[in-house]
Amino acid sequence: MFKHILVPTDLTAKSEKAIEVAVKFATFDDLNKISLLHVIETIEDADDKEFREFYEKLKDRAEKEMNGIIDRYSRKHIVFDAKIVFGNRVREIVRFAHENAADLIILSSHKIEETDVAQGWATISYRVGILAHCPVMMVK
Repeated sequence: MFKHILVPTDLTAKSEKAIEVAVKFATFDDLNKISLLHVIETIEDADDKEFREFYEKLKDRAEKEMNGIIDRYSRKHIVFDAKIVFGNRVREIVRFAHENAADLIILSSHKIEETDVAQGWATISYRVGILAHCPVMMVK
């Protein structure tokens, strides 16, 4: 059914659930690849040279975390592709999914509280769900 699943990750335990769901899809379907994408949010209109060292430290840390995730699932013989990009998270997730022909995006989300329903509309997961070219599954 799905050949290429994109899992945007913030490298927290919360996003691990989305990875687990993608792995389950892969074990029951003829999936070709799971792409893990970590977006390092950059400060808009800032001089990149000023923050270059800071961003590189974040990238190095993210690479180690992503390699750890891939190692945990290596026994399942799933092809993982790990990418780290810089920019606006929503824009980069949607762009990556489109440019890399993702069939499905699986990402973590949070429960919207009934007492403050309006709070959930500006979340990354909601905006990706609205803007993506492909189906989006939100995992709580």
